[in-house]
Amino acid sequence: MSTIAFQTLPFGTEAAKRLAARLGLACDEMTLHRFPDSEVRVTIAPAADTTILYAALDQPNDKLIALLFAAEALRRGGAKRLVLVAPYLCYMRQDIAFHAGEAISQRAMGGLVATIVDRVITVDAHLHRTSDIAAVFPGIEAENLSAMPAIANALVVAGIDPATVVIGPDAESEPWVRDLAGRLDLRHTVARKIRRGDRSVEIDFADAALLAGRPALMVDDIVSSGTTLMVAARTLKAAGASAVDSVVTHALFPPAMIAAFADAGIRSIRSSDSVPHPTNAIALDEILAAALKRELNPTLPPETTT
Repeated sequence: MSTIAFQTLPFGTEAAKRLAARLGLACDEMTLHRFPDSEVRVTIAPAADTTILYAALDQPNDKLIALLFAAEALRRGGAKRLVLVAPYLCYMRQDIAFHAGEAISQRAMGGLVATIVDRVITVDAHLHRTSDIAAVFPGIEAENLSAMPAIANALVVAGIDPATVVIGPDAESEPWVRDLAGRLDLRHTVARKIRRGDRSVEIDFADAALLAGRPALMVDDIVSSGTTLMVAARTLKAAGASAVDSVVTHALFPPAMIAAFADAGIRSIRSSDSVPHPTNAIALDEILAAALKRELNPTLPPETTT
């Protein structure tokens, strides 16, 4: 009889344990030992025929090495199938060489991961010029889930003003904005952004009159430097928005920036638990568990999250 196990790198363990519990599995935490020269030793729990590997891949460099070592140990221990659950998938933003001589990190990282696991499940991967996540991981299964069902459910439970306008801070956010607004039956609009540098942007709204006197809810997949979010918030307040809140899938910004967001006029910022962060308010275990059900019962057809 085939066996299945759930193991996690020692990062994001609270979210990993919630997911494992929803699947009815124990959650074994791998151990990492760091030597004085920064090399690492990885120790796993006993392997199963199918092993689900949970990895929060923010701050990714050491974690990718740990994942490589864990996969080696699990294969040698008898694992026939490795399923990587990486709610945040690193190195997706560099999908082309923007300047001569640059490495395409998405291609390099995808090729590496495809050699060590059999399936990848992630959430709201940054794939603006890549039409299908399968192209990132050649020869293996890969799914890019949407966090919008989980975000919409959380907002409904918390309560949301029906006058709220869902805002995209740039054109790249439009798919998430349109999806979330549709689920909540709210109006939406997307800003026009001109980027002058990593920390210098200009933002305006074509239909600024829509914003006056209404609450605004900004939606994005990744917040890292936070510059776009803060400029958008100030623009919204100047346009007469009565309040500005934000929800993001992946909170990559330093927690100390929460105060700067408040100074920019952002009343609240909530994130999913794709990476551990003080703003975590939206659990992804339900959508991840739905995608993993066929690992527990291979006769089930693939599920789609709606």
